[in-house]
Amino acid sequence: MDALIDLLNTFFWSYVLIYGLLAVGVFFTLRLGLIQFRHFPEFFRLGRGSRGDRSGITPFQALCTTLASRVGTGNIAGVAVALNLGGPGAIFWMWMVALVGMATAYAESTLGQLYKTRDERGGYRGGPAFYMEKGLNARWAGVVFSVCLILTFGLAFNAVQANSIAEAVQEAFGVPKLAVGVGVAILAAAVIFGGVRRVASISEMLVPFMAIAYVLVALYVVIVRYDAVPAVLASIVKSAFGWHEAAGGVAGSVTAAMLNGVKRGLFSNEAGMGSAPNGAALATPVPHHPASQGFVQALGVFIDTIVICTATALMILLSGTLQPGSELTGTKLTQAAISVHIGAAGDYFVATAIFFFAFTSIIANYVYAENCMVYLGLGGRGPVTGLRLAAMAMVMWGSYETVATVFNAADASMGLMATINLVAIVLLSGTVAALTRDYFEQKKRGREPRFRAAEHKTLRGQVDAQIWR
Repeated sequence: MDALIDLLNTFFWSYVLIYGLLAVGVFFTLRLGLIQFRHFPEFFRLGRGSRGDRSGITPFQALCTTLASRVGTGNIAGVAVALNLGGPGAIFWMWMVALVGMATAYAESTLGQLYKTRDERGGYRGGPAFYMEKGLNARWAGVVFSVCLILTFGLAFNAVQANSIAEAVQEAFGVPKLAVGVGVAILAAAVIFGGVRRVASISEMLVPFMAIAYVLVALYVVIVRYDAVPAVLASIVKSAFGWHEAAGGVAGSVTAAMLNGVKRGLFSNEAGMGSAPNGAALATPVPHHPASQGFVQALGVFIDTIVICTATALMILLSGTLQPGSELTGTKLTQAAISVHIGAAGDYFVATAIFFFAFTSIIANYVYAENCMVYLGLGGRGPVTGLRLAAMAMVMWGSYETVATVFNAADASMGLMATINLVAIVLLSGTVAALTRDYFEQKKRGREPRFRAAEHKTLRGQVDAQIWR
């Protein structure tokens, strides 16, 4: 079994996804006319939206929910690993994959909004499984995608996030891992048993708080070490192309910089993975057009990688803790770096940051899984309660067990999930382009964009006309 999992991971992550995700990002960037650059202010304008109806959560809550999943331990440990293996140049390639990934995120979340439906309680449900069935008439793909997402995000990744919390808290505060796991499971249960709206409300409070606090510490470091910042930024760009040895003595080749930057960037921002559209579909967009939620979710990629991952990278590179051949990597490298800047409080700060980043990922990942349960016809109280209990059991198990095997299995499952999603959004790219034109044509006429299904004959019978009247 381990050999099969390793083979699948090699196939997906060394060939299909590394190049596929980049290619799809470039494809949508070009097909949509450099949308993430030409219309960047629109991302922020729409991200502030707070109005909505009783059926959906607000655009800002949807942004916070998907950011809760995106912003996890990868922003702290993943960046440190990328720097250790690929040198500062890896950060440049993380930036590049995020910039093209914004177009992919826009496309998949726009489709998630367009093809959403109402569940038995009147709330919105949607995502890749829904647009695979309704837009491509491929229910089999939606079923495979949903099963993979439930196994990956609903169960396995929660064990991984809990493991990171337990290790960080034990290192900083000396609390036993199992006790940490039980505590996290109880807190998570209090949130997810309240349903999607409670998760959205908690995310709306915690995500801005944790992101702002983390970036403020990074800004403090940049201000204090302002004289060294230009040299660090120059080293990021130069080492990305092998122009000189990387700062800190880590020479990493161009290939190592590119592969590690791309891989860690994709893991972090999730653009093209098919996860975020499950959260994006829950919102009532403002203005009432599928493209508006696409813009909001593209902003999430920018915040995750360009802002938060860069904050971690600068704190590490300005600390001098990155050394060639050193075994110091991951969370411990980030802790050591921040301790250089703010003293012994660095360990406690990183442990606290990991707790918030990973905890919000756990509750947001659960929302994605529940969404897919509804798609599979398992949205009743019994199956959903079973999923919640299983998710909490994985949190407790993951807190004290070595999760390498389950994480490798999750990677393989996520690889299949992402591959199916990339094929689907490329096949539906004409619909994305049409929605984008419709949005901006209405703006040019001085109207607030509104999507009316009746005006789009090619979508007749595919979308819920009652939602998009």
